[in-house]
Amino acid sequence: MVKTVAQINEKIKAGTVVVVTAEEFSRMAEKTDIETLAQEVDVVTTATFGPMCSSGAVLNFGHWSPGIRMEEITLNGVGVYEGLAAVDTYIGATAESKFDCTYGGANVIEDLIAGKEIHLHARGKGTDCYPTKEIDTWINKDTVNEFYLFNPRNAYQNYAAATNSTSKMKYTYMGCLLPNNNNITYSTSGELSPLLNDPYLKTIGLGTRIFLGGTEGYVVWNGTQFNMKRPRNEFGIPVGSGATLAVVGNAKDMSTEYIRSAYYEKYGVSMFVGIGIPIPVLDVEMAKHLAIKNSQIETVICDYGTADHEVVGKVTYEQLQSGSVMFGGKEVKTAPMSSLVTARKIAQELNGWIREKKFFLSEPVKMFPQDSFVKPLIPREGGAQ
Repeated sequence: MVKTVAQINEKIKAGTVVVVTAEEFSRMAEKTDIETLAQEVDVVTTATFGPMCSSGAVLNFGHWSPGIRMEEITLNGVGVYEGLAAVDTYIGATAESKFDCTYGGANVIEDLIAGKEIHLHARGKGTDCYPTKEIDTWINKDTVNEFYLFNPRNAYQNYAAATNSTSKMKYTYMGCLLPNNNNITYSTSGELSPLLNDPYLKTIGLGTRIFLGGTEGYVVWNGTQFNMKRPRNEFGIPVGSGATLAVVGNAKDMSTEYIRSAYYEKYGVSMFVGIGIPIPVLDVEMAKHLAIKNSQIETVICDYGTADHEVVGKVTYEQLQSGSVMFGGKEVKTAPMSSLVTARKIAQELNGWIREKKFFLSEPVKMFPQDSFVKPLIPREGGAQ
């Protein structure tokens, strides 16, 4: 039996849809054959909540009177991009304040979502059409015209775990890595993670409707560093970082429960982003992917004590989530960078939206390339042609 997204949406309208979380589906698959599950279950909700540095927001402030072409802009002391016409800007999550390195773009975004007042300072050279040269004022999410997240790289399909072989602490975006391989950190929500449940992106593409930060959002492109050529294990899971998503959503409707700023000691600011993706159970093949378990999801361990983050091992998410693994002849503690508790809450909330007929599935208008890979930046000669 093969279903369509349209048929599933009709079930949502009728109130007869069967929707479960990815963790629930994996447990069901231990007791019920896949063919039966493919017929009985219509939608599986997936989710992740973790640090996603390649994130940010677009803002339109509205025009000052007389007008100003903003060419130097700060929000609460955080420099933001000035090259988007007169009163538009993009604020990156990892931008840092000129006055406090622990406060950055992610904090400004979180504060705006929370309804707080933000200090805006802008300068311009002054032009015939925009004569004002400097302004100093305050904004909030209700005073600006647009405030939406546009995140170039979110929801990594998989990510390498991290350790540190040196005799000194390493301060990284994977957290504090203890000397002599005395801890291992990891980043995704395992069997609940969206792109691990649809490893070949058969149902996720341009235009897919998602849960983003507590409201409805959309996939708008493949994310940066999108890699479909990563070697896969026998279950189709890329071993290491794979596909990524570029996403957009109205930040005015988001919640600080699902968009949170973070500071990593001696590294910088990042932003936790909550993403949930409903995956339609279209056929038996899709059901097989959705039945993936943590014991079947592998990732590599990279040594951040080496310049190129050398691969030094391989581990399953079942092992990582147990709290410790055997590595280098000893038991090593593991710690997540993401929150499984919040990811579970997102999956359940999205589940509820679907059951309550508040959220319908969308078919992609374009699928993503299957032959994309990541090129390194290398030294090369160039110049005038």
